[in-house]
Amino acid sequence: MSTFDPRRREFLTAAGLAGTGLLLAPSTFADYMPGPARALAFVNTHTGEKVDTVYWADGQYDVDALAAIDRVLRDHRTGLVKTIDRRLLDVLHGLRADLGTRAAFQVISCYRSPATNAGLRARGRAVAEKSLHMEGKAADVRLPGVSIDDLHRAAVARKAGGVGYYSGPKFVHVDVGRIRYW
Repeated sequence: MSTFDPRRREFLTAAGLAGTGLLLAPSTFADYMPGPARALAFVNTHTGEKVDTVYWADGQYDVDALAAIDRVLRDHRTGLVKTIDRRLLDVLHGLRADLGTRAAFQVISCYRSPATNAGLRARGRAVAEKSLHMEGKAADVRLPGVSIDDLHRAAVARKAGGVGYYSGPKFVHVDVGRIRYW
C-alpha cells in the first residue's frame, strides 16, 4: 500500500487533474515530471567496478545507463544482474542533491539473489528473510565526505521507504519499501 504525497495533490491541482479520478501511482509520478537530468555514480566496494552516468534526461530513463547501473549493483557473489527499482535510483539521486555532493555512492550491497540471501542467513548474518535487496529495492551505501549520521538523517527526512543505520560497518540502508527506521 502506498501513501499519498501531498505534493502530488498540489501538482494534480496545478495541472487541472484534481478531481478527475486520474491519479498517478507514486512509482510513475516522478518519471513524468519535467526537470533537470538525473545523474548517479556508484563504486561497488566488492568488485571495484564504477559507473558515473546520467540515467534520466528529457523526461525519460536512459536504457543504456540503467543497464550499466544494474550491472555494477548486481549480486557480486553470484554475478546475477537484476533491474534495480527506478524509485530507489531516484531516492539516491535526491539524497546526493540534499547533501550537496556529487560523490559516488560506495555500495556495500544492492541486489542480492535469493540464494545469496539464504546463504547469509544460514551463516548467521543479520539479513531479513524477505529482504528488499532480493527485489532490487534496497541499497546499503555510504558517501565519501558525508558522515553516516548525516546520510542517515537525510534519508529519514526523505520519507521514501525504510532507512537503517549501521554504525559498526558504517553504512546506511535505504529502500523503497514501507516507511520504517532502525
